This record gives sequence, C-alpha cells and structure tokens, in this order.
Amino acid sequence: MTTQQDLARRFHDLHRPGTPLVLANVWDAFGARLVAEAGAPAVATASASASWTLGVPDGEGLDRDAAVALVARVARAVAVPVTADVESGYGGTAAEVGETVAAVLAAGAVGVNLEDGTRSSAEHAERIAAARAAADAAGTALYVNARTDGHLLGLGAPEERFDEAVRRAKEYLAAGADGVFVPGVRDIATVAALAAAIPAPLNVMAGPGAPSVAELAAAGVARISFGPAAALAAYGTLREAAGELYRTGGYVGLATSLTYGEANALMRGQADPA
Repeated sequence: MTTQQDLARRFHDLHRPGTPLVLANVWDAFGARLVAEAGAPAVATASASASWTLGVPDGEGLDRDAAVALVARVARAVAVPVTADVESGYGGTAAEVGETVAAVLAAGAVGVNLEDGTRSSAEHAERIAAARAAADAAGTALYVNARTDGHLLGLGAPEERFDEAVRRAKEYLAAGADGVFVPGVRDIATVAALAAAIPAPLNVMAGPGAPSVAELAAAGVARISFGPAAALAAYGTLREAAGELYRTGGYVGLATSLTYGEANALMRGQADPA
C-alpha cells in the first residue's frame, strides 16, 4: 500500500533539472483524473482556477476550509502525488500558515506552493518556516515550493528583479523551502540564469507564448506549471459555445473529445463500457 510518505518522497524525486516535472494544474477531481489518465506523474491544483470554480476571485478570495476541501477531493481522485497551491497560506500570521499546511497534509497533499506577493522576504521566510515545522510535526516530507512574485507582479525596478529573486530564493531555502517558483519569466536566457543562480529546483510557469518544455528543460528548469492556463482554455471554450448557442442556435462549439460515457466512466475509475 502506498503511503503519504511514499508519495512525498516520489514527489521530491520528480524535481530533476533538465528533465522537469510538468504540471497541468487542475481545479477539481474530474480534471485530476483526466490529467492522471494522460500520464502525469503528479497532479497540482491552481489557486486561481480553484477560486473561480468556487465562485470567488483569485487573490486570497478563497477561504481555508474551501481550499482544503478542494484539495481533499483532488487527492482522493488520483493515486499520484498531489501538490496544493495555497496562495500565501490562507492566514494572516505564520502560525495560521502552519495550521493551513497541517490541514492540507491531512487532506492528502504532499506539496504546497506558498507565494510572497508583496510581503517582505523576512515575513515570507517566517511563513515558510511555519509550513516546514507543521510538516515535520506531521511526519511528512512535504515539498515546499516557495514562490517569489517580483517578476510576475512587476515589483521594483526591472533591472533589479533578477537579483532580488535570487536573494529571496536563498532566504526562503534557508527557512525550509525545497524549491523556488519564479512565475512571470519567459526570456529563456533569464530562466537559464535563474536556474544556475538558485541552488534548488527551479519552477517556472508555461503556456501559450512561453518557451517549449524542451527549451525550458535545456535551460535547467526542474518543474513547469500551467497555472490557470487550462482553466482559462476550458472556460473560454464554454464562453464560445454559449455565445454561438444564444446568437445563432448552433452547436458546433459544443463538440467535445469526451463522450458522456467516457466522462462518467472516468469518475468510476474504469474504462468506457461503450
């Protein structure tokens, strides 16, 4: 029987510079099953996608209980490791971040993303340390992915963002993080420089317009995330189909690669009987 600790160790091992872990982030149990069926070695949630599907805006609009319940549904749906995007930890204090991490572990996840946003690095390091302490108390080798948002949010002078990302990365690693996530960087030379400068697995965000998986792998990236890209594509398809339906009465936009039988069978965990 595979234990949570087994899944945690497996998830750590998947972070290999040059042969990155690629995560097509999901927002519900059905998406988790689809991604796992496609061959994903691990499943990740995306906070933006989860927030939208639960009826709130991204950016701490989701409360801890709702976020943890979603993680539990995803973890129950698949047999692969699950990592949870918990934004900045759903708490105003480091102690509350520790409580969030304990709840996420109890829900079955073996990894978390913790973002710094506009916080000082010292404050975020305290939150990472609290996450690590909660995982140690639970006896689980939680993978803490420390996200630093200077590039994504356009914080500070452009010429200073690289050095600041590296400085923050090292501070977060010293506080107990296992890897570093630098979203908002698409220039491949900058990605390669970050991978060389940060002494831990580097995670970047990919999607339309970003370098390919092969290019990012060659640059030394250890983890690639879709973020909310899949949810945006899915909701975009729904918007186009609804627009066609109510404008012209047509159904072309409702065409799908999934049948009802396939979808229902996926949630039963068996092949389509048809």
